[in-house]
Order: sequence, then structure tokens, then C-alpha cells
Amino acid sequence: MSINESRKELLGIIKDVKSYVKLEKKSGVEYIAAAGKGRAGLSEVRKEVFSCKACPLHKTKTNYVFSDGSETAKLMFVGEAPGADEDLQGVPFVGRAGQLLTKMIEAMGLKRRDVYICNVLKCRPPGNRSPLPEEVRACKGYLVRQIDIVSPKVICCLGKHAAQALLDTDVPITKVRGKEMEFNGKLMIPTYHPAYLLRNPPAKKEVWEDLKKIMKILSED
Repeated sequence: MSINESRKELLGIIKDVKSYVKLEKKSGVEYIAAAGKGRAGLSEVRKEVFSCKACPLHKTKTNYVFSDGSETAKLMFVGEAPGADEDLQGVPFVGRAGQLLTKMIEAMGLKRRDVYICNVLKCRPPGNRSPLPEEVRACKGYLVRQIDIVSPKVICCLGKHAAQALLDTDVPITKVRGKEMEFNGKLMIPTYHPAYLLRNPPAKKEVWEDLKKIMKILSED
């Protein structure tokens, strides 16, 4: 085979691959250049979440709420569950608490697109009640896989339910807030939930101290 023939064959293979990837994307399959990390893995988890019936919440939710932000972020925020606004839009932290979280992120010198945001539960509990233990057990596996795939440098748990779910404990948030802990080899720092700050503005000072600690850790590259 001549050089020109080999080149034509190679170009034909490349064209076939591009056509295949294009067809797969139309079917909802996503790709990323960094093998083993990012969109490809999260796309699979997302598909599983969107067909999940592991607990009764799938019957009462409007939308599954998976995540928002960068899928290769160094900082991940984990809340407890979607609220009414999140349930309607299918995006985490878009209500009043979400707007405050956005301001917190911007105060750190970042944008929402720079971080990864998700919840322990992917469906809204009726009436915005607290997650039940069986609901946390049903959903926690998805969160663990999100953490493994995104592989953030720091996980910031927002509120007691997120912290207790990952720590597998019932220790109050006041006992763990601001402390450097570990989850599956990742550094985790719990702090108060933005919804709590809306009810208790003086606590913003403590949260800012936690965020500054996170900023310092992120800068140590």
C-alpha cells in the first residue's frame, strides 16, 4: 500500500469515527478528552438518576435535580435536597438560598460555572421537609459517584443533612462546622446552609471564615 493510499485509509477511519461520535451525541452520549473523568462518567450517573425509582419521592417530584457547574471543579458544594424552585427548574440552588450561595461563591472570587453544585437527594421532599434516612440511603450512592468522578480538591457540605449523610453520623453541624474532615480520600469542610443564613444573618461571619479556609486550601497548588 502506497503512502497516499495509507493516508486516504486513515482519513476514512477518522471520518467514520467523527460520524459515529456525532450520532452518539444526538442519542445523548457525551464525551470528554480526559479519559476516566468528567462528562462521560457523569452522563451515565445522570441517566440512572433520571430513571430512578428507588424511593417514593420520584412519584411526587416535578423534575430530577442532578447538578450545576463545572464537572471538573476543584470545589464541590453539597446541599441536602431540592426545594420548590429547584424542583421546577431541575437545577440545584436557584431559589433564595441558591442566590445567596451564588453571592458566597462570587465573594470567593469564583463563578458558579467554576464550582460543582449538587444535593444528597435528587428529588424534592414534599413540603421541603428534611430528608428521611431511607431516602438518603437510596440516593447516597449517586452522590458518592459524583464525588469520585468530579474528584474535587475540597467538598463543602452545606448544612447538617449533607454533612451527616457523608459522615454517616448524627453529630450536629455546630460540632463539625469549619473542621477539616475526610470523605473517600477527599478533604471535606462542613458549614451552615445558606437557608440557615437567611434566617440567622449573624452566622454569615462564621461561614465566611470557613470559605476563607477553603480559598486558602484551593490556592495551595
